[in-house]
Amino acid sequence: MLTKEQKRQLIREALEARAYSYSPYSEYRVGAALLAEDGRIFRGCNIENAAYTPTNCAERTAVFKAVSEGCRSFLAIAVAGGKGEKPSGDYAYPCGVCRQVLREFVDPSKFLVICARSEEDCREWTLDEMLPESFGPAQLEKG
Repeated sequence: MLTKEQKRQLIREALEARAYSYSPYSEYRVGAALLAEDGRIFRGCNIENAAYTPTNCAERTAVFKAVSEGCRSFLAIAVAGGKGEKPSGDYAYPCGVCRQVLREFVDPSKFLVICARSEEDCREWTLDEMLPESFGPAQLEKG
């Protein structure tokens, strides 16, 4: 269970990560902050590409950064996004691919997903609630 201050810090980090978004085509800037079990926070931003398919979401950028640095256990992620400089409109939710990538490294019944427009305006779910009946490592076990 995360404290209120841990949640606020994750949201702040996600909002700050938006500044590094490379989104010249959609202008939809997304930042993510991934909290590891050891307390480290890995930030990510969306990175677009003119060919669209190679585009990478902020959530996956954060996960890939963490895994590339040897970290594979996570507690929560905060996501903030929207058109322009400040998050606005609806919340930015992780896409299906990002949800599946997160599923690879977490206990979906405990992992917290926080979608925020600001530190005060956010919603949260477990990954299980966002990705019910998911496919994970257990489905590949011999038995």
